[in-house]
Amino acid sequence: MGSRASTLLREEEIEEMKKETGFSHSQITRLYSRFTSLDKGENGTLSREDFQRIPELAINPLGDRIINAFFPEGEDQVNFRGFMRTLAHFRPIEDNEKNKDPTVSEPLNSRTNKLLFAFRLYDLDRDDKISRDELLQVLRMMVGVNISDEQLGSIADRTIQEADQNGDNSISFNEFIKVLEKVDVEQKMSIRFLH
Repeated sequence: MGSRASTLLREEEIEEMKKETGFSHSQITRLYSRFTSLDKGENGTLSREDFQRIPELAINPLGDRIINAFFPEGEDQVNFRGFMRTLAHFRPIEDNEKNKDPTVSEPLNSRTNKLLFAFRLYDLDRDDKISRDELLQVLRMMVGVNISDEQLGSIADRTIQEADQNGDNSISFNEFIKVLEKVDVEQKMSIRFLH
């Protein structure tokens, strides 16, 4: 069986991840250490069960949705690079990252990519729109039994009525962006990673 030493990161991998995710060398090595401590199978990947052992996710009402965001469609394992790509959405936006060269693709932690990540938490069937039923399911996950189904239905209806601009009784990504244009997404969807 492979030892931990054989799964250490190579310097070129760290450099590639720095470019792709914006994390610093020390952040990547620290997150790699956390990744390997979660990797109970010691195979260089994490399973959903590995994520469910994280106490903060276990108690989060959207924990399962967040965990699912780490896994590409049809996959049940995520490697370190995929883990880092997902975490990069939560990296705060530094002042020097704003107004970058428009010919370069947006960083994973851009406002648009943060909003897309949040949108996908609601778009349960991945059809690129949030239906009333999907909104209800997510609201139910968030509030549990603290609010009646009638109240939740009223919240879902009002939300869709306010956001839906084209009359299809659902919320598209562009409508989602418009509704959240005054929300400080950059701050609300950021985790301070140690340097």
